[in-house]
Amino acid sequence: MKFDPSKARERVEKFWSLNAEFGMEHNAYRVYLNEIVSDRYVLVNGLQLLRDELQLAGERDMGDDVVACGADLSLPSVMTTLAHTNCGDRIHQGEATTTYEHIVAARFACMSEIGEYKLEAFSPTGGGTDDGHTLAHVTVAHALDEPIRRRLYEGNAASYLLVNIDLKTHVGRLADEHGRLVIGRTQESKWREPRTACGAVVGAIKAYNPDNGVHRRIREDLGEENFELLTTRGVHTKDGVDITAAVASSIVSIQGMLNTAKALETELDERGVGHLTASMTVNRPHMDDTILYLARATVFDGETRVQGFGTDASKYSGRTVEHRGDKRLLMLYDRLDSNEHATRTSRYTPRPAP
Repeated sequence: MKFDPSKARERVEKFWSLNAEFGMEHNAYRVYLNEIVSDRYVLVNGLQLLRDELQLAGERDMGDDVVACGADLSLPSVMTTLAHTNCGDRIHQGEATTTYEHIVAARFACMSEIGEYKLEAFSPTGGGTDDGHTLAHVTVAHALDEPIRRRLYEGNAASYLLVNIDLKTHVGRLADEHGRLVIGRTQESKWREPRTACGAVVGAIKAYNPDNGVHRRIREDLGEENFELLTTRGVHTKDGVDITAAVASSIVSIQGMLNTAKALETELDERGVGHLTASMTVNRPHMDDTILYLARATVFDGETRVQGFGTDASKYSGRTVEHRGDKRLLMLYDRLDSNEHATRTSRYTPRPAP
């Protein structure tokens, strides 16, 4: 059945009309719900959402009543799948797993017949992604094998696949004896001494080892000009807080998003919509982790759109702000306020649907 992209195109346009706040340290609940979940629901509201394996029953004789769970694919439908990456550091206090799964995965990850979330979960050292092309390929391939793709596409001319990918890194924060923020270190628990976080990112810019494959990957994600700036001058706020580690982690996350978006241009066919985000977890001792939302992107209909922070370290700045009695980090890119970032667009040739 020939695809009618008009309705999906309308949804993507509505998505880009939504406001986004980049660079402010907020609690995970707010970022996941107000930024990621709200954006994604715009792309699926009003359609039959296919995310339960049982909805794919109906054409095979399973010998029991489970076939009654099969979805009516003649209805306008969207099949959704979810992938995320996060540094495997054990220092995360539930945000990277429990909170994310309850708020994001519970709504957009595929679900098995026993009710577990079947999300692609990768934990590259340092976060971001080891290989954006592999991540994109695995996520798309696991969502739709050929028989399912044909059933979905032949069911209704408006049906499509929604691929959701969240790229994440992390950075630690402490307060010194004067109450000033220290970025790049934190405590795993109150019984432990402060340590570097993220150890891989900070290690790459403080003590680069060319024999370390992770250091080489992070340096490649940063780029040589950024690497030179971050290892020599660093980046500081006007009140003297060294935010070099946060800038490096942010760039690794954003570059991972850009790499993966580029790969989706070839992995998705014309009936695939990609939604990607980049964010950085802030590991705080003795309290819940917070998140800085950094960038978002869509890939659809021959157009890739990106909004948010970029990857030029020289354009990063920041300051500490009071937020409900707490001292939070606010990072800026190109001196723009958190909701003033323009959308950047590039074109590609979409692959025809089978």
